[in-house]
Amino acid sequence: MHVNISLICQGISHFEITLRRMSGFQINLNPLKEPLGFIKVLEWIASIFAFATCGGFKGQTEIQVNCPPAITENKTVTATFGYPFRLNEASFQPPPGVNICDVNWKDYVLIGDYSSSAQFYVTFAVFVFLYCIAALLLYVGYTSLYLDSRKLPMIDFVVTLVATFLWLVSTSAWAKALTDIKIATGHNIIDELPPCKKKAVLCYFGSVTSMGSLNVSVIFGFLNMILWGGNAWFVYKETSLHSPSNTSAPHSQGGIPPPTGI
Repeated sequence: MHVNISLICQGISHFEITLRRMSGFQINLNPLKEPLGFIKVLEWIASIFAFATCGGFKGQTEIQVNCPPAITENKTVTATFGYPFRLNEASFQPPPGVNICDVNWKDYVLIGDYSSSAQFYVTFAVFVFLYCIAALLLYVGYTSLYLDSRKLPMIDFVVTLVATFLWLVSTSAWAKALTDIKIATGHNIIDELPPCKKKAVLCYFGSVTSMGSLNVSVIFGFLNMILWGGNAWFVYKETSLHSPSNTSAPHSQGGIPPPTGI
């Protein structure tokens, strides 16, 4: 009976300590000096660049059209596109009030729909951004709670592994989609546009907006994958899998396991 009462008292005491730690938000910047916290800051910044460089893109592609002898000088026809890159909804627009070769250019659009790859990439990057904020809040504000818990580091470790894999998948899909977007908005549009196949209509490719920011988004996607993959080791060190012998004994005695990293 004494043993049961003693165990109950220890359990209540441990529960009270946990509640105090959960409610006791206290800023501790020391974890940011350790690899676990510092890399998390880098992941947070990299995720911002990932979704901002992709989701904020706007561009256009231009072709030059003439149809001698009616129109001898080139007229510009423009198709505007951007995130989420539903190119099949981007119609060509002639200059206002100008009839170019008796063609209703608004009836013709670019080819392809790459919204699934683009939205998957951007949405995942936003979720990563939010998770990094939550993780940093836990590292900095509830350091003791994170170190003393066996579940939180394990959850963090599993999320890190899943995020690494999803960065690989989403970035690879987006990189392939970006290659197809460059083709669909480049010189090939001349061969695909029905009006340009008419003998009386002469079409020339004009220009397309530089996609340097989209290239940067792919780079940041793979950079994120490297950061998350590298950080998996430091998160793993905080789990009971890394040193189960060090965590099992203190827990069996109702104590607190020693910190392994931050």
